[in-house]
Amino acid sequence: MQVPAHFEYQRATSVEHAIALLARHGPETRLVAGGHSLIPMMKLRLAQPEMLVDINDLTELAGIRVEGDRLRIGAMVRHAELLDSAQVGALLPMLHDAERVIADPVVRNRGTVGGSVCQADPSEDLSGAFCALRAVAVIRGGDATRTVPMREFFVGPYDTVVGPAEVLVELQVPLWSSGPGGGSAYVKVDRRSGDWAVAAAAAAVSVGDGGVVVEVGIGLAAVGARHFVAAEAEDFLRGRPATEENFVEAGRLAAQHCRPTADQRGPADYKRHLTGELTTRALRRAVERAGVV
Repeated sequence: MQVPAHFEYQRATSVEHAIALLARHGPETRLVAGGHSLIPMMKLRLAQPEMLVDINDLTELAGIRVEGDRLRIGAMVRHAELLDSAQVGALLPMLHDAERVIADPVVRNRGTVGGSVCQADPSEDLSGAFCALRAVAVIRGGDATRTVPMREFFVGPYDTVVGPAEVLVELQVPLWSSGPGGGSAYVKVDRRSGDWAVAAAAAAVSVGDGGVVVEVGIGLAAVGARHFVAAEAEDFLRGRPATEENFVEAGRLAAQHCRPTADQRGPADYKRHLTGELTTRALRRAVERAGVV
């Protein structure tokens, strides 16, 4: 039988109330929204919070909207809501690619975007996608609000820069890859539908005159990439033609610089091979969506 350790429970009525509860009850307090990551860990006693603060009533953390050159996604947006948004699919198809392969409808109906990235699971799908898109996290604590690039958001496995008395309130995604010459894609290999990734790659591109890559973002999941990013592959592609040959080389660089570990999903060499292949495929699909090939 899987039974969590004893814990207290309170329901927050506002973001300020949630922050106050976090500050009052200390670092062993956890926020819960969908709970599909936290509750199983509690049942296995891999996590033993002393207090759960339920934030499901915080509608101020919901909503998807475009403001200026950014897409703003509230931390409490459910996976299903992001997947159902025609606006998101048109602007950033990568996010729909990723959402389609996250778990199953039950999880997508309740799980939240903010909860997924704050879990910081090395195999989580949205982390690599948001890093590829150069998203920014908006974090509130006390009377202060700060912004952190998603590429600096993850400290390590299951650890982020969000402090013990802070709340992630939204993600802001710049739309540099959604205009003319822009495209994005996410590809994943898993053992069965909806499982954690064996390896996954996200690519966002902006292609300018002459078919040259003006900007590019490449995110990786489940393969030990630093900050979920293939920075060396990005540096190689930027300023070069968007050709199959260059995509293959970018994939080779991504595979060379990732650090996968052997586990029940496969040996390290297999994951490194997948990294190269999936990076190439993601770049190819992103450029096809950009309509420049």
